[in-house]
Amino acid sequence: MVSKHFHLHLVSDATGETVNLVARASLVQFDNIEQTKHVWNMVRSESQIRDIIEGVKENPGFVLYTLVDNEMRNLLENSCRELKVPCIPILDPVVSALGSYLKAEIRAAPGRQHVMDAEYFSRIEALHFVLSHDDGQATRSLNEADVIIVGVSRTSKTPTCIYLANRGLKAANVPIVPGCALPPELMQSKKPLVVGLTNDPRQLVQIRRNRLRSLGQDEETDYIDPETVTREVKEAKRLYTSQGWPVIDVTRKSIEEVSAKILQLYNRRLEQHS
Repeated sequence: MVSKHFHLHLVSDATGETVNLVARASLVQFDNIEQTKHVWNMVRSESQIRDIIEGVKENPGFVLYTLVDNEMRNLLENSCRELKVPCIPILDPVVSALGSYLKAEIRAAPGRQHVMDAEYFSRIEALHFVLSHDDGQATRSLNEADVIIVGVSRTSKTPTCIYLANRGLKAANVPIVPGCALPPELMQSKKPLVVGLTNDPRQLVQIRRNRLRSLGQDEETDYIDPETVTREVKEAKRLYTSQGWPVIDVTRKSIEEVSAKILQLYNRRLEQHS
């Protein structure tokens, strides 16, 4: 089946994280769709809106936005209407419904969801923790983690940890390397939730092969040998079972889906210990 291509313009008066996540969550519902993404963030002036309009003229497509300034909203919407391209304010239906339900006044402000409050600094601290505990580093302080992710190479450990950090969790990841013992701090940890990630060996081989090619490295290696990789995955699963660690199969799962499952396990664990 031939893929359909379109231009997607994401407009935000803040970091663009919200509109990007909504776009991604929506697009995964469709097969054989390819998009060229145009990101316009920190939009705070009419001159920036006019630049966006010129960009839409050059590459007509679907426009998603989060803007709170009425003049800029009207300028963007009216211009898109003239260009006959769809222009959707993604937060309006939810904010309007909440305001009606809560009988509360809406106090709109650009980037309000990103204010530098205690939660913001908690996320920054969590991100520093992730970076300093990536790929088996700083094992002496593993027990300070909220979550420890364990897995063989290329099972999305690092991006999952970064996603969890954005939710305020201190996450560390420890790789399972054939022939190398796992750090004793991992095996002795009591406080963190330890989660094992696994993947289908065939998909893992392809992911690793693509990685080697992107680095221009030799492909004659056990790293992508199907039998070796299959054995590696089986041994990792045996480890998870022996330690009683929950296992998540990341095959055909997005980082968001894997992280949501880990958050669910983490919250359930908190409830059990409260």
